[in-house]
Amino acid sequence: MPPRDHQIHRRIKALAWPMILANLSVPLLGIVDTAILGHLGDSRYLSAVAISTSLLAFLYWGFGFLRMGTTGASAQAANKQEGAGLLLKALLISLLISLFILLAGHKLSYLGLSLMNADDTLLPLAKSYLHIRLYSAPAVLATYVVIGWLIGQQNTRWPLIIAISTNILNIALDYFFIIKLNLHSDGAAIASAISEYGGLGLALWAVRHSLRHMASFGIKQVWRYGPQIKQLLSSNFQLFIRTAALLFSFAFFTAQSAALGQNQLAANAILLQLMMISAYGLDGFAHAAEALVGEAYKRQDAHMLLSTCRACATYCVMTAAIMSAVLFLLKSPIVVVMTDLAVVQELVSEYYSWLIWLPLLCAPSYLLDGIYIGTLKTKAMQWCMLFCVCLVFLPLWRATLHWGNNGLWLAFSAFNLARGLSLALMFKRSVLQKLKVTLA
Repeated sequence: MPPRDHQIHRRIKALAWPMILANLSVPLLGIVDTAILGHLGDSRYLSAVAISTSLLAFLYWGFGFLRMGTTGASAQAANKQEGAGLLLKALLISLLISLFILLAGHKLSYLGLSLMNADDTLLPLAKSYLHIRLYSAPAVLATYVVIGWLIGQQNTRWPLIIAISTNILNIALDYFFIIKLNLHSDGAAIASAISEYGGLGLALWAVRHSLRHMASFGIKQVWRYGPQIKQLLSSNFQLFIRTAALLFSFAFFTAQSAALGQNQLAANAILLQLMMISAYGLDGFAHAAEALVGEAYKRQDAHMLLSTCRACATYCVMTAAIMSAVLFLLKSPIVVVMTDLAVVQELVSEYYSWLIWLPLLCAPSYLLDGIYIGTLKTKAMQWCMLFCVCLVFLPLWRATLHWGNNGLWLAFSAFNLARGLSLALMFKRSVLQKLKVTLA
């Protein structure tokens, strides 16, 4: 391996492993919530949280473009002033969106819950959980911005510290509120909200030097640096459409699971939580690609860009294969840990084979998302996602409706595969066009 490529591999590992650990702690939180609620003896609490978190994806994860858009712009920032200007503008956008969520979230939640096909016995629990979690909107979105900014600056240690600390606090509070105080699904919501504000405190401490820079130079002076607010809003809007379409697919999946019954909803919720472990793990290499590809694209370094893409692809495929193997070998203990409700265990086991293949099917899309984010090719991401939802997922679900839950999982798996294929087909035209290179 040439010395320069060896250096690229070393940088990828240094950036990826902290993010893999940080990302794995995120679904770990959901796993702990699911496992605790799954052992309460009544699947209503688990089902209610599954419905609510699916809607929260639109209100919180739907604004995940704040993280992605900030990462790409941060990776291409030329100096400290540009980085500080970007951070200021992105934090302002996150604050404005948070205010909108706080003002409109309660009304939108009633509409959302009415569209989720939930049983009447679940609605009060789901509504209560959702309304508690809305109060953490400012913390969640501001933390998205800071983490995105840090990744773009090739600092992945602080995101690891923030994620692990937040989730350790959440797990402890879950035990206290759910088990000790017997607050069930409301306890899980309170624990998450408190932990998210704790995470924001750590995030602001991580960027304290940039915040001091803003204070010393003045907000007005710092505002002049970094991308124009119009440019930032444009790329973020395209990422918003892309993310909203992705989250629609998850919400639709959850809604159709609910239509199949309370126990089937609980089983599919467990399988989705397990899928998120592989998703967040593979995203570690996508985050490394965001930072290094963004740097290469800014410098117009075609060799670095292509070498980074190839190296990240190799690591991504290897990790996906390992995850699929682990899911296959540990099926029985995983099912037992997730729930002790016999009927839910049986349903999880019945559809578990779909889960085993998902890491391999999803790996290309996760990596290519990172590459497109690093180069700020957000329009291509938007159109590829809309294509996969509207022309793959929904038509295939409709065509296999008579297959029940197997048809739903088939459509969802094909959708994830199509995400990677569509982005790959657009790679040369979208990413390499400006560099004027061809794939060797």
